[in-house]
Amino acid sequence: MSRAQISALVFGVGGFGALVAATASNEWKVTTRASSVITATWVYQGLWMNCAGNALGSFHCRPHFTIFKVEGYIQACRGLMIAAVSLGFFGSIFALFGMKCTKVGGSDKAKAKIACLAGIVFILSGLCSMTGCSLYANKITTEFFDPFFVEQKYELGAALFIGWAGASLCIIGGVIFCFSISDNSKTPRMGYTYNGATSVMSSRTKYPGGEGDFKTTNPSKQFDKNAYV
Repeated sequence: MSRAQISALVFGVGGFGALVAATASNEWKVTTRASSVITATWVYQGLWMNCAGNALGSFHCRPHFTIFKVEGYIQACRGLMIAAVSLGFFGSIFALFGMKCTKVGGSDKAKAKIACLAGIVFILSGLCSMTGCSLYANKITTEFFDPFFVEQKYELGAALFIGWAGASLCIIGGVIFCFSISDNSKTPRMGYTYNGATSVMSSRTKYPGGEGDFKTTNPSKQFDKNAYV
């Protein structure tokens, strides 16, 4: 069992879980601290819902009812995160088939190819998540530092950091899977040679009377009829 593949699987599956959590989270952007102190309300917005809460503990979420009224960057981030989660799922399946410790996947050469495919899929998943989170964060920071933007300003939410962390884990796991092919090629195979069956005649003890000759005795001379008289 390869330790590199085990660590790659841990990184990949952990990153996949983080991507799922980031995609489903509603804390992609939150209201600024200054406005929260004044109004005693907090607003969270995600890819699928807008949520608001106050100091009394009430919390309410409202989903985006229509796709066409959602801003373009949110739709782009939705597509990228869905693609990242889908690729991470298939990457996890391919990784399980490409592990040396599993009995499925065929020969070691076939498993190496499957492991390399899993690594490429994990890298693509991480890149999709990294792009989606960076696009969303760029929109937030642009509006926050724009002096002419008079609407509600937001800060980076926890889901963005979770998405970046998951993307990094997927990329690291994918790279390790791709480099695990060299470990498979360097693993020596044990060779066994068949020497054939040992001859019965060669195992007999030779007498010192002649090299390669056997000393035989005539049983009629040893057991003569005078020996019994």
